[in-house]
Amino acid sequence: MPKALDGIRVLDLTQYEAGPSCTQMLAWLGAEVIKIEAPGGEPGRTALSDKRGEDAWFFLLLNSNKKGVTLNLKTPRGRAMFEELVKAADVVVENMGPGAMDRLGLGYESLRRLNPRVIAASVKGFGSTGPYADYKSFEWIAQAMAGAMSMTGSPDGPPTKAIGGLADTGAGLHTAIGILAAIVQRQTTGVGQQVEVAQQEAVVNLLRIHLRESYVTGKPAPRQGNRSAAACPSNIYRCRPGGSNDYVFVHCATVEMWTSLVTICGRPELGDDPRYADRRDRVQFMDEIDAMIEAWTEKHTKHEALEILAGAGIPCGAVLDSNEVLADPHMKARGMITELEHPRRGKYPMPANPVRLSASPTEVVRAPLLGEHNAEIYGRLLGYDDKELEQLRRDGVV
Repeated sequence: MPKALDGIRVLDLTQYEAGPSCTQMLAWLGAEVIKIEAPGGEPGRTALSDKRGEDAWFFLLLNSNKKGVTLNLKTPRGRAMFEELVKAADVVVENMGPGAMDRLGLGYESLRRLNPRVIAASVKGFGSTGPYADYKSFEWIAQAMAGAMSMTGSPDGPPTKAIGGLADTGAGLHTAIGILAAIVQRQTTGVGQQVEVAQQEAVVNLLRIHLRESYVTGKPAPRQGNRSAAACPSNIYRCRPGGSNDYVFVHCATVEMWTSLVTICGRPELGDDPRYADRRDRVQFMDEIDAMIEAWTEKHTKHEALEILAGAGIPCGAVLDSNEVLADPHMKARGMITELEHPRRGKYPMPANPVRLSASPTEVVRAPLLGEHNAEIYGRLLGYDDKELEQLRRDGVV
């Protein structure tokens, strides 16, 4: 079945998480993504591996559906080969350090001269302009600089990082959106353009609704732990048998949800009490309400509590650990967790594409071995034969 991005060729110069999460999404959607690594491999392939000499799970989780080649861009021959690939590409994506592409002679102006239709996308920590342009960044640096850490954690504790990839995958997905928009515009204009996403700005976009405190009170948004300043109940509650992740999160937004919850908890009279009628009014009774709910949840496992509460129309979620997520029957039933076979790692569960298109369902293919597709890509696109490739290997170009 045709894929949404069939016919789109992407040169992937990305590393670690922010860039690879962008190109993985494009690959899932059907683009031919050619991951170009230095002959030793990108840092994320081995630097974070649990076994010396083996591709890291970090790499396998972020590079599915791609084709892999090696190329030394710091050699004249390697750069010339890359320039030939650019002429046959639609998109180039990179998340190198500030100024790295320009130092290689492969900045946007150079790419545009090679191929006016090319879309050149960059993921940076702070963008290419502004006072922070030369600063390097990783996930938690961008979280700190975007305000996310200041809002995360307990009210009486220090700022805390959020474990999700707000800056890395967040910036990667924003970049994918920009690339798709540029592809659509190119259908009209016939020319490509530059796409840039800064991690700091992607995180600000993701937490924009939490900036409202600054507008309403003029004060910084506070840390609230698992509670909400605008709604009650909205918290995690301990469940039986009391392990480190034996919790369920409950959030009541409407009168109907509140009435159902207090009935389940054995306090139906609270559903008619005007003091508790509105979720904002209930905030002043947080301690009392949380104690009531937890007295009920502690009698149930988190899965029992989920089934009872969700079955009654109350928004809630069991706190699943990472092993439970990979084995979750709902995720498996929807194909979000699929099983792949790696030639060296064996079988493993792999999260799939969360974006679903009815006319082009996603297939998940394992990440490439280092240089696995050298012969295919350089043979098909550049016309190199086995003898030429062997010479390139001896010369350290691939």
